[in-house]
Amino acid sequence: MNTVTPIVKTITWEEGTESMAQIIECVPNFSEGRRQDVIEAIVEPFRRRRGCALLDYRADADHNRLVVSLAGAPDPIQEALLEAAKVAVEHIDLNQHQGGHPRMGAVDVIPFVPLRNITMEACVELAHRFGKRYHEETGVPVYFYEEAALRPERRRLEVVRKGQYEGLKEAVTQPERHPDVGEPRLHPTAGATAVGARKILVAFNVNLGTTDVRVAKEIAKAVRSSSGGLCHVKGIGLSLEDRGLVQVSMNVVDYEKNALYRVTELIRMEAKRWGVPVVETEVYGMVPAAALLESAAYYLQIAGFSPDQVIELKMLEMLGSDGS
Repeated sequence: MNTVTPIVKTITWEEGTESMAQIIECVPNFSEGRRQDVIEAIVEPFRRRRGCALLDYRADADHNRLVVSLAGAPDPIQEALLEAAKVAVEHIDLNQHQGGHPRMGAVDVIPFVPLRNITMEACVELAHRFGKRYHEETGVPVYFYEEAALRPERRRLEVVRKGQYEGLKEAVTQPERHPDVGEPRLHPTAGATAVGARKILVAFNVNLGTTDVRVAKEIAKAVRSSSGGLCHVKGIGLSLEDRGLVQVSMNVVDYEKNALYRVTELIRMEAKRWGVPVVETEVYGMVPAAALLESAAYYLQIAGFSPDQVIELKMLEMLGSDGS
């Protein structure tokens, strides 16, 4: 995996005091994980925009995908997103793109997540406003998904992205596949983009000691909710050719209802049926502390454990209580 060193910077708020500022997370995904110069050009607007903190960015060559984690005020994040999107649209041609991860756009998904002093409803409105402006400035059609979906069947990203770029080029002309913003045709090289509002999710991967991708695909089928597995879990099976492994790549969309240890243990049990070991797990991008602590408590068998026992979290709570 080609992992780029994460960057963290201080947020400087432009409106009001920090204690009253609206804070969102945004995790745009770009269909580029191999060309370092393009990756850096896409990320650069997030580094220099006042009010936008670049928390983490990771590029994976097998997935051929760049995942960026941002936090900050809504307005500066939107401005930085538009700058980065224009770079991606200029440099990424999906007619030439090959990679393991499903995609339909050079800028594939842009989710807005409420973190502090902002509601989900406000993030939905933000997604709708941004989607229209994004189309006006890039010419890329937009589909709204998750909480921002305008049609109930489009809440699920996998439904919106069905057929990926290649399949959607023809399907977009069908009334049920028309974009929410833009004409019923894809951008000739940049495809379409899904813009949404959602809760925090955990991008969680389990790597298996085999080169047989069928094993990963069968286990993903057993784990994901859409085929009868665990609720709030989405998953696909991929080959990591450069590493001689296969991967069950997942989004845990509600870690409070299905803990990471539960997902891991189900995969471990399924892998035993194939005589395949779990080599390692990966958390891709940012993750809430609670998601990790719950699994740590499970594996360490800590009775009655509470996140309040973690000194760093308690100190942050104390610091935040006085408005600093």
